[in-house]
Amino acid sequence: MEKIGTGQKTYDYEIVKGIWTRLEGPEDVLELMDKGTDGVIAVIRDAGATFLSPVFDELSGVICTGGTIRSHIGIVSREFQIPGLIAAEFSHEPENGTEVILDGTETTGSIYLID
Repeated sequence: MEKIGTGQKTYDYEIVKGIWTRLEGPEDVLELMDKGTDGVIAVIRDAGATFLSPVFDELSGVICTGGTIRSHIGIVSREFQIPGLIAAEFSHEPENGTEVILDGTETTGSIYLID
């Protein structure tokens, strides 16, 4: 496994596997609703991303490159118990469809590529 990023975890959670899926807005969420959310780890920029509302409780995880754990996405992640990282930084961003791991077992959350 290759570590590609870190972030503030929204709460303590076990290791979660999922599919890296960049979502930029409501159109992407509508498309995801048609394809299905099974195993999706959503990657977003805006910590106030209310456009995720229709699918949030179906996600395997969420990674946000902005905000703090007190922002909307951090609060909703804790409430729904969806593993999350906030203010995430990556060494490089994988392509959509890449299998990744979110690790919330240590002080700082980590993102790993699955070999």
